[in-house]
Amino acid sequence: MKPDFLTDVAIALASEAVPERVPAMRAYMRDQFDFMGVPTPQRRGACRGLLKTLKGESLLEHARALWELPQREYQYVALDLLAMHWKELNTEDIPALLELVQDKSWWDSVDTLAGIIGDVLRHRHYHMDECLHHDNFWMRRIAILHQLGWRGKTDQQRLFDYSLALAHEKEFFIQKAIGWALRDYARHAPNEVRLFTHKQKERLAPLSFREANKHLADN
Repeated sequence: MKPDFLTDVAIALASEAVPERVPAMRAYMRDQFDFMGVPTPQRRGACRGLLKTLKGESLLEHARALWELPQREYQYVALDLLAMHWKELNTEDIPALLELVQDKSWWDSVDTLAGIIGDVLRHRHYHMDECLHHDNFWMRRIAILHQLGWRGKTDQQRLFDYSLALAHEKEFFIQKAIGWALRDYARHAPNEVRLFTHKQKERLAPLSFREANKHLADN
């Protein structure tokens, strides 16, 4: 751990805190987290210099230390750190990233981690089968969402298989994730997604089907 890193982050965030924003920020996250009242642009601007100096093996150590702190902005700084340096991460770091997925979980942290994990795995041979069958539904959401933005790199069969494997679930965040992932892939392969969703319409939740076909013609 870089000496005084957490203190420096705390000072940087405190300099941009707007206490009047805290009630609205807490309410938006259903009062699950405490906040300092730091807007996203100001948070990133205040901490960018501190995060740029971190490298390599210390990334996950610093991210975990930030994750342990109570205010939600600290988890956001951890995510900013990992997103900034994702090229320095590899498949050996995925378990540590998945630990973060399961801690203080909500859509804001989970979806950002899905993007970071996706960046790490985009050009590597790696599957998320263990996440697909995990007891924690946020881990299952990661399995569905990690290929967002992959376009031609998407493992189409895996995306379709994962979608069907979770299609029976009643959890909103899973149904929404299936639709989101399919809609995203439809930008690259609209005909394939249209064919898949219509063929499997009886198995897919109505929400998943609607989301998947939202931007497709003749749906």
